[in-house]
Amino acid sequence: MVDRSLITAVFCVSAAILAVLLRQHCREQSMMIALAACAGVVGSFLAILSPMASELRDIFNNAGISDSYLNLIFKATAVCLITQITAELCRDSGESAIASAAEIWGRGAIAYISLPLIRSLLEQIAEII
Repeated sequence: MVDRSLITAVFCVSAAILAVLLRQHCREQSMMIALAACAGVVGSFLAILSPMASELRDIFNNAGISDSYLNLIFKATAVCLITQITAELCRDSGESAIASAAEIWGRGAIAYISLPLIRSLLEQIAEII
């Protein structure tokens, strides 16, 4: 995994240098390089996600925890990653207000996704009391 991390780091730094160099001549191409780099890194992350997801499912099953909680964790993680990448790309393009709006939306989405977990927790508390 360390070797993949180093490859990803070199890829990201190379893309960043290329984007900075292109920004002086054409901002649109610089933004496209940043988007392509993000897509490449996310694609690489998705490649390691499947083995990690199956391992986490095994851990949750062995602990007797429902798969719905694991699905909630995956959804929340996806929203966090998408929101973070979107906000950073907006900031890089000089649109910090849009980046802040994306972050607010991401926080709201996490709260909405968490509602079933909150409901389940409150039901368990009610059973105990």
